[in-house]
Amino acid sequence: MTELTELSYALDTFYFLICGVLVMWMAAGFSMLEAGLVRSKNTAEILTKNIALFAIACTMYLLLGYYLMYSSPAGGILPNLGFMLGDENTVAAVTAGGGDAPYYSMRADFFFQVVFVATAMSIVSGAVAERMKLWAFLAFAVVMTGVIYPVSGYWTWGGGWLSEVGFSDYAGSGIVHMAGAAAALAGVLVLGPRKGKYGKDGSIFAIPGANLPLATLGTFILWMGWFGFNGGSELKVSDVSSANNMAQVLVNTNAAAAGGVIAALILAKAWFRKADLTMALNGAIAGLVSITADPLSPSALGATLIGAIGGLLVVVAIVGLDKLKLDDPVGAISAHGVAGIWGVLAVPLTNDGATFGAQIIGIVGIFAWVFVASLVVWLIIKAIMGVRVSEEEEYEGVDLAECGLEAYPEFTTSKVHGGGTGRSRSEGLGQPQPMTPRPQ
Repeated sequence: MTELTELSYALDTFYFLICGVLVMWMAAGFSMLEAGLVRSKNTAEILTKNIALFAIACTMYLLLGYYLMYSSPAGGILPNLGFMLGDENTVAAVTAGGGDAPYYSMRADFFFQVVFVATAMSIVSGAVAERMKLWAFLAFAVVMTGVIYPVSGYWTWGGGWLSEVGFSDYAGSGIVHMAGAAAALAGVLVLGPRKGKYGKDGSIFAIPGANLPLATLGTFILWMGWFGFNGGSELKVSDVSSANNMAQVLVNTNAAAAGGVIAALILAKAWFRKADLTMALNGAIAGLVSITADPLSPSALGATLIGAIGGLLVVVAIVGLDKLKLDDPVGAISAHGVAGIWGVLAVPLTNDGATFGAQIIGIVGIFAWVFVASLVVWLIIKAIMGVRVSEEEEYEGVDLAECGLEAYPEFTTSKVHGGGTGRSRSEGLGQPQPMTPRPQ
C-alpha cells in the first residue's frame, strides 16, 4: 500500500466515523424532541425508551442485522444466514463498500450502518408515546432492529431485488424513514389513541407538549446530525469528485430543511391563523426526510423546493391523521412516512438514473414488508404481555408506572411538606380541551 493510498484509507475511515458520530447525535435529537412534545408526566419514560432502543439497536445489529443486510446474494429476497453456520466467505463479504472494499475500515462501515438502524427505531418511539408499555416497546425493538429493518435494507443497500430493479434511495428516505413510520403506524393501529384525544362525536382535542424549548433544541440537533446522515452516505471523501459531492449534499440538506420550515410555517399561518411552532419543527424534519432520498442531484434551489413540498405535506398529513383518529403525539408518521414517500418519488425529477416505476415498486415493497411484519409482531406482543398501560397508569403518567420516578418532581408533584394529595399537576393536561384547527 503506497503512502498516498494509506492517507486516502485513513481519511475515508475518519470521515466515515465522524459522520457516524453525527448520526448517533441524532439519538439525542429524537430524545429531546419527543420529551418536549409529550406531557411532563411521561418524560422520563420516553427518555428511557430512547436510550434503551439505541442500546438494543446497536446490539441486535451487531449480532444479526448487519450480516443479514450485507452478506446475502445479489438480487435475492430472503437474506443469507450462512454466517450463523460459520461460513467464513459470507462473513468476509460483509461491507457496504462492495466487493472492491475496503477503501476504509470495515469497522467504520459497521459503525456508520448501526446508527442508521437506531434512527429507524427512534421514529417509532414518538408515535406510540404516553400509553405503551415500556417492555412491550423494547421487545418490538429487538425484532425491528435485528430482522425487519435489515431485510428491507438488504433488498436495497445490500444488493437485493430492489437494487436490481433500479430503486434509488441515496441515504434512506424510504429505507430508513418510511420504514420507521410504517412500523410506527402498525403500532398505533394496535395500540389505539390516548385517552381524551378524541371525542365520541368525532371532535379532536389538543394535548399540548410540556416543553417546546426542548422540542426546538431536539429539532436543531436532528438538523445538525442530518449532515452526517446524508453526508456520510457518499461513502468516500478522499478524491476531488467525492469531496465536491459531499459539499453539494450538505448544502442541499440544509436548504431542504430551511424550505420545509418556511413552507410549514406559512401554511400553518394561513390555515390556523397562528404561527404554530410544532408545525415549523415538523416542517424542518419533513424537509430533511424529503431530500434524503437524493441530496446530491438537485441544485440548492431545487432542494429548497423539495423540502418545501415536504413541509406542506407534513402539515396536511398531521391534520389528516388526526381526522382518521390515528394518534401520533409527535407527528412522526407524517414527518417520516409521508415526507419519506414524497422524497423517494422526487428522485427522478432531478436524477436521470432513476425511474418513477422503480421508485413506486420500492415504496410498495418496503412499506408492505415493514408494516405487515411489524403488525404481526405487535399483535404477538399484545397477546403475550399486552402493549398498553392501564387507564389509571395512563392518567397518573407512565413515568411513575414504568420507571418509578418523575422527570420534573419539583414541578409536577403538588404534595409539598406533607400537604396536598400527591397527585401530579400535569395530569390535568390529559383532559379534553377545545381545539383550534390543529392537532397539537
